Amino acid sequence: MIYELRTYPVKPGTIGDMVKAASTVSRDIRKDDYGKLEGYWMTEIGPLNQVMHMWSFSSFEERARLRAELSRNPRWTGEYVPLIRPLLVRQEVRLLNAIRPPVAPASTGNVYEFRNYRAKPAGGLKQWLDAFTAVLPAREKHSRIVGLWQTEAGQPNEACHIWAYPSLDARTEARGNAMKDPAWQEFLTKGPPLLEEMHSTIMLPAPHSPLK
Repeated sequence: MIYELRTYPVKPGTIGDMVKAASTVSRDIRKDDYGKLEGYWMTEIGPLNQVMHMWSFSSFEERARLRAELSRNPRWTGEYVPLIRPLLVRQEVRLLNAIRPPVAPASTGNVYEFRNYRAKPAGGLKQWLDAFTAVLPAREKHSRIVGLWQTEAGQPNEACHIWAYPSLDARTEARGNAMKDPAWQEFLTKGPPLLEEMHSTIMLPAPHSPLK
C-alpha cells in the first residue's frame, strides 16, 4: 500500500471555494475509483490557506495507472480542474509508506494534528522510528495516533504522523500528561537529537473527509 499526501496552498479567501469544489464536483467524479480518499482537511493553525488530502493506492503502479485514467476523464478536466486552477498557489506531494496505517478515531468532530519531522540523513529516520514505535504504547495511553508514515518521495528522511483530539484543550491535556510519563521522558532524551526539523499543523476535517 502506498499513501499520497497532497498539500495545496490556495489564495487567501478561497479555501471555502476549494473545499466546496472538492466535496461536491471532485467527489462526484472521483468517488474512490481513482484511489481511496483517506482524509481531507483544512489547515487552521500553522501554515494557513491550505488543504491537505490523503489518498491510498495498492502500489506505485496502480497510482500511476489510476492518475493517468483520471487525467483522461472529461469531467475531471472539463469541470473540476477549471474550478480549482485559479485558486491554487502551488501543489506539494509526499508519497508515504505506512508504519501504522490510518485508523479512524472512535468519535467524530475532532481536531487533527499533522506532525512532520525531518531526520538526520544516513540512518537518522530509522533510528527515530525504532525509538518512537517502541514508546508509542506508552504515548497512546494519553491519546491515540491516527497514523504514522515515512516518506518515500517528496521530502526525504521525513516521518509524518497524524493525531486526533476532541478539542484543542484535550490536545493540551494529553500532551501535558505525556510529558509526565517516565517512558516518554526517556524517549525525549534520544528521539529529538536524531531530528533536524519538527513541524506541526492543526487541521479541521472537510465535510467529505472519511476521517472526521
